[in-house]
Amino acid sequence: MAGEENRVVLHGNLASLHSARVKLALKVKGIEYEFVEEDLMNKSEALLWYNPVYKKVPVLVHNGKPIIESIVIIEYIDETWKEGPRLLPQDPYERAKVRFWTGFIQQPLYEATVSVIKTDGEAQERAVEKVHEKLKVLEEGIEGKYPGGFPFINGDNMGLLDIVVFLILGHLEVLEAVLGVKFLDSEKYPSVTSWVKALKEFPVVKEAL
Repeated sequence: MAGEENRVVLHGNLASLHSARVKLALKVKGIEYEFVEEDLMNKSEALLWYNPVYKKVPVLVHNGKPIIESIVIIEYIDETWKEGPRLLPQDPYERAKVRFWTGFIQQPLYEATVSVIKTDGEAQERAVEKVHEKLKVLEEGIEGKYPGGFPFINGDNMGLLDIVVFLILGHLEVLEAVLGVKFLDSEKYPSVTSWVKALKEFPVVKEAL
């Protein structure tokens, strides 16, 4: 059994997209951890102690020290446990690109999909158009620009960008079914669509699901 100094505890919530990111990253790296399910309507004293600023999940506690914010946590995991598959490229330029597109997907693109859920009528139609605009930017931005190619940006293993893509774009099928709108169109966005499809078949993803 690992010593207390190596104990890894993840405070999260099963419905939290951000918690799911960290869980998948830990799975990819093969790191054993304890999961503490937090009731977001009745937050534990531990969560409020570890994250007094945002009071949100996820929080990773390693060696008794808390790390907050899902992307920050994933980078910490990658830098701390170097023996497993790398979650970010070692090359500084490639790593910078991953960080840029991660930010694009989880902010402008994700915010556009949230707008689709929160609106209706003409406002929703505009939100749908915005999602397509962002998908086009992503398609043009990544197509043919990664040496590892597809399906995985990080070679044969899932990396940070793959995790974010799967957990945000992988669920667009739900919106498609509800709204009767096609987002992941293989003709319009062949690279993005094939990427998401391949990620769903990845063994770690299937096991996590």
